[in-house]
Amino acid sequence: MALASNIYRLGIKELWSLLRDPIMLVLIAYSFTFQVYIAATAMPEGLSNVPISIVDEDDSPLSARITSALHPPQFMPPTRVTLSEVDVGLDAGLYTFSLNIPPNFQRDVLAGRAPAIQLNVDATRMSQAFTGSGYIQQIVMGEINEFVQRYRGSAVPPVDLALRMRFNPALTRAWFGSLMEIINNVTMLSIVLAGAALIREREHGTIEHLLVMPVTPTEIMLGKIWSMGLVVLLATAFSLNFIVQWALKVPIEGSLALFLAVATLHLFVTTSIGIFMATLARSMPQFGLLIMLVLLPMQMLSGGTTPRESMPILAQNIMQVAPTTHFVAAAQAILYRGAGFDVVWPQVLALIVIGAVFFVAALVHFRKSISQMD
Repeated sequence: MALASNIYRLGIKELWSLLRDPIMLVLIAYSFTFQVYIAATAMPEGLSNVPISIVDEDDSPLSARITSALHPPQFMPPTRVTLSEVDVGLDAGLYTFSLNIPPNFQRDVLAGRAPAIQLNVDATRMSQAFTGSGYIQQIVMGEINEFVQRYRGSAVPPVDLALRMRFNPALTRAWFGSLMEIINNVTMLSIVLAGAALIREREHGTIEHLLVMPVTPTEIMLGKIWSMGLVVLLATAFSLNFIVQWALKVPIEGSLALFLAVATLHLFVTTSIGIFMATLARSMPQFGLLIMLVLLPMQMLSGGTTPRESMPILAQNIMQVAPTTHFVAAAQAILYRGAGFDVVWPQVLALIVIGAVFFVAALVHFRKSISQMD
């Protein structure tokens, strides 16, 4: 009972310290509200009002068909320019695309000479350039084929391919972006809060006060782990209910209780990592540099951004010891596909093992750092 009481009171102390840190409170509130909303809505579902210019040197019915096919809402009304104005407009950022239809284009098409048509792309606008160039090619080829055939239609394919979009029928990017942002924020903030709590003790000199109290390093660590983990867990539950489901209207297939239980295990691991990193760093700037070295690879190689199967085998094997790999797999299975414990138990077991290892390592190094202070 004395052990539980000490851990509880030390955690309450950490919560009061966090309440007196307005910067951290703003970071937590922003990360689980505005940042989640922005991550879900910042990238458009497709092309939207993209500026395009047309150099029509043919001025034929076919070139007019192509020009009229580039219409809102995908594109802004095409601007007619001369050939000398193309580079100037692209350099100034006035247009993302510039389509050059050469002279005698319609005549050459009807004669079967396969004339060339030039599309200039401002590749600095990467997402629009990649999507829009393919879209414009389809529009141009479609209009040319219909003009040559004299009717609208397409050949019947020999095989009928039936597509079924599971779990996200409309391929809505907001469904993926919002949930993955929450998953990434759970990892980032738990490491930051736990590590900052220990460094704050050292910078304010209160760690010496703890050393003269009848508490052990294990109790000090557990107090920081449960308090900082609880803050992130409550922020996660709030964001899932009010930002994801209410504001963004994103459906969640699985059990929120199961996800929060898996997130609790993950928080145990990441807060232990944060404390371990804080024992290595001597100041907040050093701790920030360590976070960059550890957090970015953990998030980029965990499978949340790109499938792990597309990564080199060595990277896949190394990331097996990272908690984010198993947390992302379990979270996606629960939230996206409605998986139960019978599906995610391997990831749960992996988080328990990894958490035990990191907790022991953090505790050993924490005790060593305290002994050096003595």
